[in-house]
Amino acid sequence: MRGEDLQIDRGLQDQLDFTIGDALTALKKRQQADGHLIFDLEADATIPAEYIFLNHHLDEREPALEQKLARYIRSIQQEEGGWPLYHGGAPDISASVKAYLALKITGDSPDQPHMAKARAVIHRLGGAEKTNVFTRYALALFGEVPWRAVPVMPVELMLMPKWFPANMWRFSYWSRTVIAPLLILAALKPKAINPTNTHIPELFLTPPEDIRDWQQNPTGRWTGKMFLQLDKILRVVEPYFPKKTRQKAIAKAEAFFTERLNGEDGLGAIFPAMANSVMAMEALGYPKDHPALVTAKKSIKLLVTEENDETFVQPCLSPIWDTSLSAHALLEAGEAPMGESAKGACDWLASKQILDVKGDWAEKAPDLRPGGWAFQYNNDHYPDVDDTAVVAMALHRTQNPAYKEAIDRAEEWIIGMQSTNGGWGAFDIDNDDHYLNHIPFADHGALLDPPTEDVSARCLSFLGQLGHDMSHPTVKRGIDYLKNLQEDDGSWYGRWGTNYVYGTWSVLSALNAVGVDMDADYVQKAVNWLKARQNDDGGWGESGDSYYEHMKHDAAPSTPSQTAWALLGLMAAGHVKDEATRKGIDFLLAHPRTKDGRWEEPWYNAVGFPRVFYLRYHGYSHFFPVWALSRYRNLTRSNDKSVQWGM
Repeated sequence: MRGEDLQIDRGLQDQLDFTIGDALTALKKRQQADGHLIFDLEADATIPAEYIFLNHHLDEREPALEQKLARYIRSIQQEEGGWPLYHGGAPDISASVKAYLALKITGDSPDQPHMAKARAVIHRLGGAEKTNVFTRYALALFGEVPWRAVPVMPVELMLMPKWFPANMWRFSYWSRTVIAPLLILAALKPKAINPTNTHIPELFLTPPEDIRDWQQNPTGRWTGKMFLQLDKILRVVEPYFPKKTRQKAIAKAEAFFTERLNGEDGLGAIFPAMANSVMAMEALGYPKDHPALVTAKKSIKLLVTEENDETFVQPCLSPIWDTSLSAHALLEAGEAPMGESAKGACDWLASKQILDVKGDWAEKAPDLRPGGWAFQYNNDHYPDVDDTAVVAMALHRTQNPAYKEAIDRAEEWIIGMQSTNGGWGAFDIDNDDHYLNHIPFADHGALLDPPTEDVSARCLSFLGQLGHDMSHPTVKRGIDYLKNLQEDDGSWYGRWGTNYVYGTWSVLSALNAVGVDMDADYVQKAVNWLKARQNDDGGWGESGDSYYEHMKHDAAPSTPSQTAWALLGLMAAGHVKDEATRKGIDFLLAHPRTKDGRWEEPWYNAVGFPRVFYLRYHGYSHFFPVWALSRYRNLTRSNDKSVQWGM
């Protein structure tokens, strides 16, 4: 398929030119004066609900905003009454309880039809007592459940040495930033002011005070049973921990999170950690005008977004991710590397590289120089290798010598962040003590940040674009890691994007970049899997259901972003002149678009934690289709039908 002469009719060429040009114009209109681009990042009902909880925990109400958030929560309620974790998903007990409580706090009567329907769904799912650990923490703060409803997480955990089987450095970055202030809350047990005196006893099938066995074994394994017994022991002995030791532990937890407060971008730059930090500072007695507390509250307000008269709260902001991926789309679509749009984006990205702060990742690599990028505007303690690889590839595509040092530092950092098994995690090295996912607290199954196929592929794509091939030891180890994790059907798992289409595109791009023979059997097995997953309308689609083993093969409606990933994967494998590719292109050309230039896509396209927390990147349905259509146009008009870039 590589090198074959491709002839596409004039009508298709005109369609490609018009659609790419129109979408590109709209994309460039989003660009900020300093060069960056940003789109909304949407989760489920839990984030706006928790924003309302925080206001009422502190008695710092915002009635007008809370009513807007309530309208949003009602707008995503399912017809049967519950709230899902992603568009089209099954009702989720924890999301539904949080949404119900938030609506009741903002004035919705339990007698209203939508509340009665929600209550019926919650009862059918087992009642509020069946919510997950993080929801039960929120309920404990409001006095809806006793503190024994949450697992024992003594603040003394902060004092554990690094060799100890359970210590903060064995957790992922997001876990560390969420847990440090949460440990303070669990130790001090502050009670929400709750000025409206709202309570939800009607959501429980059994009165909370009568429930004795709250904790569950999250994995069903013998290890989980062992940790359940440990939880019972800790519950008995914790009240007898020395007070001086407790105060020392609280002080250490406070020092940990205040060092990482991160200005107006907030602790870890993620909502749960930011909210916990505010509640912890209040519990510790910080005055209302304390600069750290004032700034932390402002960081949370910056997550509120209003677009098309719709108000919700983002789990975090995604400017570096959005800008770097948009830069690739701009360059693929023919924007001049030194032109205003591409150079503006790349100059802004280059300015955001973290070169002076050794973040938490340095615990495993103390001699490694910083050189990464974060996901958000600022998050110096927590750069991630996925953003770093994508940004550095965009800078490298421009061939602008001004970026050479930035690219070199990124290369050094990426190579230094490789884990022992040959893969890369998102934020840490060898963050893979899987036994910790068996503790009762870890019912979300994402306490850790082990290497994953998609992030590892991105790192290899970057190294391949720089010219490294299988002779490079880092690349060889990475390829071996990916080959070992290929699914039996030929696909690769997608940890951070939904799901196997995302993972398979990522790996195929990486294999092509490092010079793997794309006619190899295992590569073609992946190609055949992609073709087999194509829908009759020419597109590709996967839902959050695919993260459940028994539903991983279920069909799902085609989406523009996932279709673009599949097309980029096929083209990376050399399948440009292919009926499947052409049908995918036709799908994108025919798919409706919104007034702001994006392809219509209500479906969620990414994950925070599989099976627990899903994401909808509003930008994915803009820059990925532009990217795929532009690549198809470029390859069909070129004498060389091979993809020259890492992704």
